[in-house]
Amino acid sequence: MTSPAAPLRVLTGITTTGIPHLGNYVGAIRPSVAASRSPSVQSYYFLADLHALIKCPDPDRIQESTLAIASSWLAAGLDPDRVHFYRQSDLPEVSELMWLLTCVTGKGLLNRAHAYKAQKDVNLAAGVDPDHDVTAGLFMYPVLMAADILIFNAHKVPVGRDQVQHLEIARDIAQRFNHQYGELFTLPEVSIEEDVATLPGLDGRKMSKSYDNTIPLFSSRQQLQKAIASILTDSRLPGEPKETEGSPIFQIYQAFATPEETATFRQAFADGIAWSDAKAALFERIDLEIGPMRERYEALVGNPAEVEAILKAGGERARDIAAPFVAKVKQAVGLRRLVATGGGRTGAAAGGSRGDSRGESRGGKAGGGEALPVFKQYRESDGLFRFKLVDAHGATLVQSRGYEAARDAGRAVAALKAGGIDALAGLADQIEPLDEAGRQRLAEGLAQLLS
Repeated sequence: MTSPAAPLRVLTGITTTGIPHLGNYVGAIRPSVAASRSPSVQSYYFLADLHALIKCPDPDRIQESTLAIASSWLAAGLDPDRVHFYRQSDLPEVSELMWLLTCVTGKGLLNRAHAYKAQKDVNLAAGVDPDHDVTAGLFMYPVLMAADILIFNAHKVPVGRDQVQHLEIARDIAQRFNHQYGELFTLPEVSIEEDVATLPGLDGRKMSKSYDNTIPLFSSRQQLQKAIASILTDSRLPGEPKETEGSPIFQIYQAFATPEETATFRQAFADGIAWSDAKAALFERIDLEIGPMRERYEALVGNPAEVEAILKAGGERARDIAAPFVAKVKQAVGLRRLVATGGGRTGAAAGGSRGDSRGESRGGKAGGGEALPVFKQYRESDGLFRFKLVDAHGATLVQSRGYEAARDAGRAVAALKAGGIDALAGLADQIEPLDEAGRQRLAEGLAQLLS
């Protein structure tokens, strides 16, 4: 009997520097939410707020953007119980892994990164120092992106063509690390989004906040109608045939309509529809899809505590995967405890020569650190979410009862991580009963984990 294939791990990052617009929805949010429902895919979606610091020096804007983006994805149907939906800065392991990767990354590789080279070209054209206004954050951006990807050993990262180089850099870093320390990282594959729709903005250019020509995704009906009314058109009068090619109104409509609706709208253009009527039809078609999501979006934005709880729970679930893996990477590079499992000593402290200690740390368990207990979260066939804490040998120290939502399991795990055995009293009705010996083993495991 063959075992089922492991799920494909797909990772997507969203930089928190703006408010989502219709172009973001059509190009990223809608297709990503649809893809996240596949049972054969394990999806990771994160708010890249650490990346945002490179581009945006305004703290309030980053906070506002984080709330708006998280609310937009949730309102559009992303299920935080089905996927890993988290805030990048809630995973300190990402920054920790970034440093470990930095130590094997050649400066020459980063010298060739597009963003850094572009800033240097601007400076040279202006006749100033080539590194003027170049922060270490901008220079190290590709390494942080590599850490985002490699920490979950993502198989695929959907990107536009402008981001392909960063995936290639991540592969280079992973290969160099694997060569030096062993096969720890999966080499991510580039997934170029060739079929992603690109919407024109109010002025006919690509919809982008850089051009200030966007239509906000969850503006009110009145604001949406006003924005659509301001789309630039030509001077053709009602009754005159109009071209669909190059028309922002037609292109945006096509991104929301069915093929049958698109054909009808195309004929209306040929029949000379008035621009005001075309804009009215566009407004109604967009609102037909976006309107039902708007109430949920407004409720989320109006209740930041709910969004915060969802992101925190998602971060805890992500850390349950990231933390043990980064601990394994640290072991590989030599960041180990000086006392091995079972109380034995290693290296020179145990009386061995310098050469002996180096050989043991490379080749066997004697040079390694103590394995730690680990929390595991999972979904049972009954649809309920559970967690357990297992020790270094795989023995279960504590097992939860079933939760309706993954975020509730995540909150319980967070409480145990923060409060240790003292938190057990507040979770008594959520934990399978423990006898005194089991409680003692749990206390020891939590203490080991928190030490």
